[in-house]
Amino acid sequence: MKKEDKGQVIESLVEQLKESNIFYLADISGLNAEQTSDLRRLCFSKGIKLSVVKNTLLKKAMETVEKDFDDLYDVLKGNTAMMFSDTGNVPARLIKDYTKKFKTDRPALKGAYVEEMCYVGADNLEFLSNIKSKDELIGDIIGLLQSPAKNVISALQSGGNTIAGLVKTLSERPE
Repeated sequence: MKKEDKGQVIESLVEQLKESNIFYLADISGLNAEQTSDLRRLCFSKGIKLSVVKNTLLKKAMETVEKDFDDLYDVLKGNTAMMFSDTGNVPARLIKDYTKKFKTDRPALKGAYVEEMCYVGADNLEFLSNIKSKDELIGDIIGLLQSPAKNVISALQSGGNTIAGLVKTLSERPE
């Protein structure tokens, strides 16, 4: 690769790193062409951008960006694929589901950067897949806020039927 090409790749990575608050580093070595193609299709369907990068170029790009990627430098060895996403748990769930479905150990999580936090190692995969997304948290909060109001309305409606029935029964009762 020519020096100019390397510079363009680094600039592209710098822009992606600046724009994204969520990316995963994975090892996809050992996947054959068909498996890699399946992984790329699955990533595309989930809104994840998958690209294989050179470790030295990625490290130079990380050093240029004003974010703290220090913990991720140690995992930049061997084959590295970057997974960019808008939702923090989607790449982790994809990796977990893919390895279960195809009974393989690849892609293997090397590290992740999620909302200004670095996670290193495959042992964080379960934790990262269980993180709730922003939309899921908002939905949970709305559900919690609506629950008491629904209970009050339900009680008033059922009580209204009971009181109306009681009044009707009492008025029809002979004296």
